[in-house]
Formats: sequence, structure tokens, C-alpha cells
Amino acid sequence: MKALYIASTGMAAQERNVEVISNNIANMRTTGYKRQRAEFQDLLYQSYRRAGATTSNAGTLVPVGIEVGSGVKTAATPRVMGQGVVAPTEKELDIAIRGEGFFIVQMPDGRTGYTRDGSFERGPDGQLVTIDGYEVQPGITIPENANQVSISPDGTVEAFIGTDAAPTQLGQLQLARFVNKAGLESAGNNLFVETASSGPAQTGTPNSDGVGDLLQAYLESSNVNSVTEIADLIAAQRAYEMNARVISGADEMMQATSQLR
Repeated sequence: MKALYIASTGMAAQERNVEVISNNIANMRTTGYKRQRAEFQDLLYQSYRRAGATTSNAGTLVPVGIEVGSGVKTAATPRVMGQGVVAPTEKELDIAIRGEGFFIVQMPDGRTGYTRDGSFERGPDGQLVTIDGYEVQPGITIPENANQVSISPDGTVEAFIGTDAAPTQLGQLQLARFVNKAGLESAGNNLFVETASSGPAQTGTPNSDGVGDLLQAYLESSNVNSVTEIADLIAAQRAYEMNARVISGADEMMQATSQLR
């Protein structure tokens, strides 16, 4: 009975939906995390009577056909790249982005990563790095005797060196933006890498070029809405239960048919 297999695709699709929702909820407190959502497509149809077929020599046509679908599949799990809430941290190397841009990070395997997580630290040689030790590009080194590090909205990094009365410019952060941000591939550790779908990175100076500006001593929270996720979870559970009932009902029909034989 086809209903068994059709309903099983519905259960599999809702299981994947719950997995996506659970990952969103698990990352509610992850800095710069962007929520995902599951999108579905219906499968192929079997046509028993095609719409538009002739029904007589007079040329009359079938106004509505008979089609039975094969179920559903998960088509994509795109990320919703909306801005998360920006919260103060009182830590001078924490930086939040207000806008579309991404920080540029040099990954250990040689690839370039992109992140919204601006919780940076000083490396062993004073370089600005992520919490995993990956160097933020372009490389900026903060001297050991530097103090009162300031980062302006346009990414200019300055600090007072030793007993200097005037600040010294140490470099300027750059941000990257993409034509299709949702096309970025997740690499874990709050990092993305570009793909053919995302298009190449367009690097620009903060506070210009449409990449957004920076806020020192702030971090961007995830854009996960707990109420929305719980509502989506309940809807997915109900859809799963209904598909399970279809399987149970189809099984009972098959049993009744076999008993008649």
C-alpha cells in the first residue's frame, strides 16, 4: 500500500525538521549564530488521468486530472542571516558587527573563514586571534606594552604604546560581504567558508561599502527566537504524529483486506 511509504517520507522529513530546530535551540547562546529552517518539496506524482486529455470525438477535455504524490523530501536548510541583538561585554577586544559583513579569519588548513563572532583575544605574539587561535585578517599585532586599545566603527585599531602621550595606529580591520550569504557553507567553530553559490567575498572597510560598522566591547547574540522555535517544534511533532497515524491506519486497512481473503 503506497500510503505506508508516503507517510514514512513525511515522518523522515519531520524528523529532519526537529533536528534543525534542536540545533537552533542548542545554539541560542552561541555568539553570532544564525538560525536555520527546514524547507520541503513534494516528490514525483503518478498520473492516473491527465488533465487536458480528450474525452470524446467532439474534443471535450478533462478539466481536472487524477494525480497521487509520492510524499515529501527535505529540499534545503537555509540560514536566516538577520541581525542578532548586540549586547555590551566591557571587554576591549570584543567586537560586534552592525550590518551585513563578516570578520575574515585565516584557518589552519589555509582556507579563509568568515565569522560574525567577534570575541577576539591576543595571541602569543600579540596578534589578534579568535578564541581558537585563528588569526584575524588583515593581521594586526598589539605590542606587549600597549594599553587602552580602541577600535573605531571604521575598524581602525589604536593603542597607547608604553608612555606615549598619543595613540599609535596598529592597523585597520576589514569586513567581507557576499551576494548570497545563505549560500555560505558552515565549517563549525562559528566559521563559514565561501562556495560557488555564495559568490566570492567582497572585502570592504567597515562603516562604508555596505558591510556595516563595528562596536567595541559588544558582541552579537544569536538570532534564535525561543518562542518561535518552540512553536515550530510543536508543529513538527504534530505533523510527525499525524504521519504515524496514517501508517497505523494503512496497516489496519491491509490487515482487514488480508482477512477478507
